[in-house]
Amino acid sequence: DDRATTYDQKGGERSMGKTVAAFNVITGHTLTEEAGWLFMEILKQVRSKQGDYRADNYEDMVAYAALRGECAARERGNK
Repeated sequence: DDRATTYDQKGGERSMGKTVAAFNVITGHTLTEEAGWLFMEILKQVRSKQGDYRADNYEDMVAYAALRGECAARERGNK
């Protein structure tokens, strides 16, 4: 909700679809929204191993994993 207040919509952080679409236009790649969330998870994993401990890295990693799961259910079917 904190990110939604600052960056996105009432429903929370949902900007990855637009971000991936822009990335694909600029680069010619075909990244999916789900892959975009995975990218952010990996970024946070790398950051969590560098420098001092920051809870933000772990909190965001969990949030990105949840968003990736939500996206996967929507894109590939909730079975």
